[in-house]
Amino acid sequence: MLGLVSETRFLIIRHAESEWNARERWQGHGDPPLSARGRSQAESAADALADEKIDVLYASDLVRAIETATIIGARWGLEPQLNRNLRELEIGDWTGLTRPQIEQQAGELLARFEAEEPNVRPGGGENRREIRIRIRREMAKIAANHPSQTVAVVTHLGALRALFPGSKPANAEWRWAETSGLQLKI
Repeated sequence: MLGLVSETRFLIIRHAESEWNARERWQGHGDPPLSARGRSQAESAADALADEKIDVLYASDLVRAIETATIIGARWGLEPQLNRNLRELEIGDWTGLTRPQIEQQAGELLARFEAEEPNVRPGGGENRREIRIRIRREMAKIAANHPSQTVAVVTHLGALRALFPGSKPANAEWRWAETSGLQLKI
């Protein structure tokens, strides 16, 4: 008899616009709240997703993800389970700076980072290989803990790109995926 694989279905949501997104400041593990526009984006996403059947809700432990998840989760009657491993790429001393400021301080490193060189450490922080391993490992754990369930995850652009290379979702945008469709192998 063949065993059936119990797939986890994921709804992966990028946090809504933060105060720093609005000011074009790089965030990394910086912790700005949602902007007024971001709260409106989260409400719109909540409206659009209200009829989805979600079993469990996870969010990064950064404020912008928590606020987005709390607004959306209220429609499902779910509180977000906070998870530090779902955080954005750590960008070290680039945190809070604008792109022109970073370019002035570390132009060559910025160019290499934007060319997506996997071993570049932006601002002395985490490289793309490290976030890829961290995010994929955590999503695999979540899937293992929730077989045959639908799990919503509110996270960040860097985390989404670790799962879907080359993707550039806007704030409060989401994507559906099944365990088999995610690149969870390290």
